[in-house]
Amino acid sequence: MKLPTLFVRPAASAAVAASAVLGLGLAAIAASPAHAAGGKKATVQRLASGGLAVVVDADAEMPGEVLVKLRSAGALQPLLARYPLSLVSRFGARPIYRLKVVGAAQPQNVIAAMALDADVLIAEPNATHSSPEGRRHIPWAIGTATAWATQWAPQAIKLGAAQSLLAAQGLAPGAGVRVAVLDTGVDASHPLLAGRLLPGKDFVDGDNNPAEVMSPTAGATGGSYGHGTHVAGLVATVAPGARIMPLRVLDVDGVGNAWVLAEAILHAIDPDGNPATNDGAHIINLSLGSLARTRIMGTIAQIAGCEAALPGDPIGDRSDPGYADDNARCSQWAGTLVVAAAGNDGSDTVKQYPAAEGAYSLLPVAASTASRRLADFSNSGSWVELAAPGEGITSAMPGGGWATWSGTSMAAPLVSGVAALLRTAQPGLSPKDIVTRLERTASVLCGSKKQRQVDAYAAVANLETRSSSCK
Repeated sequence: MKLPTLFVRPAASAAVAASAVLGLGLAAIAASPAHAAGGKKATVQRLASGGLAVVVDADAEMPGEVLVKLRSAGALQPLLARYPLSLVSRFGARPIYRLKVVGAAQPQNVIAAMALDADVLIAEPNATHSSPEGRRHIPWAIGTATAWATQWAPQAIKLGAAQSLLAAQGLAPGAGVRVAVLDTGVDASHPLLAGRLLPGKDFVDGDNNPAEVMSPTAGATGGSYGHGTHVAGLVATVAPGARIMPLRVLDVDGVGNAWVLAEAILHAIDPDGNPATNDGAHIINLSLGSLARTRIMGTIAQIAGCEAALPGDPIGDRSDPGYADDNARCSQWAGTLVVAAAGNDGSDTVKQYPAAEGAYSLLPVAASTASRRLADFSNSGSWVELAAPGEGITSAMPGGGWATWSGTSMAAPLVSGVAALLRTAQPGLSPKDIVTRLERTASVLCGSKKQRQVDAYAAVANLETRSSSCK
């Protein structure tokens, strides 16, 4: 018998690693007090080689919930018979499931027990996601309409020149482009957003009203209240002709989970559930994330971007007939670009997901300063190439007001807006083509070897501008 390949981070329990390699049953794994003692995230991924990877890490997760991607839909009932799991939800006809652990078993132990199951492509806890500003407790300051109109960011990315170039061609900046903003919701009556919104949805409360909801304890100045309105306002600032689809995925504390986020992404790419209807978002903005990698999100990003699945890749595998609607949609439309904030840990080693997932159609964004340098709070590293202004950025807040905020959450929607301008100029560009254009036409940040700041004019005009003047 060929043993699976096993990778375990230092935080992992040696007992779990040994149990997984030896193929011991659930009871043997559950008997390990070292592993049962709390809070570790165990992820099982089937490798192209046929082996398995078990990654254990510490991060917040939804209690008792497991996300599973199976090789086929027919494998679900046998799986439920073998393990103490019950079905909570499913992504349409796709063999991707939200399961609940029943009884006294621990989710991480059940995940480890599934490691040798040939039908399981991915199994992982349902990790929580949040706005990077909320997680790092970065507050906002009261702003003004004047501060919004005169701020440094538009000039830094040459926004006026890009909008003028489109206007000279008879095109309204962002016209014909739909941008989904997955966040805390929006204030639909704000002057910056009024008339620019598509019908949205609230995936937290389960209704069709994606309005911002104030925390009863933190109030208007606490938590992440206003985050979604601020982010949507930045998309509207860059691409005023675009239509914005607000999808609420973060609660009053600015926290969501991987399953709800994935549900919202799938809704964004096909709101009416008919792949023949061209009503999906061309761009999705995710100013949120988790320090725990969620491979299900990698699958969803590839589905959204219409990426071709590599043979043997568990994340990209779409061999089950349940993916027929995704294939039909991708045969007609160009796919959706996902723009995601890189995170505010000020680190070149810490990665925020799904930004760091590595999909071709998923673009991570770092934050830059007015001096054309990487912001101290911004994550960076080889996995993130593009940056945008993220320090002292003014945008809309609920109630018709304005706020100035700093973070990669502010940088991401500026890039989403520029991507909308690019799609206005060339509607047929694929997500991968847009990423390539944005990175190729960006200019190197001062003091940086890797990160480049987005240049809206150069992107629309298709001009390569890597040099920059630095003091």
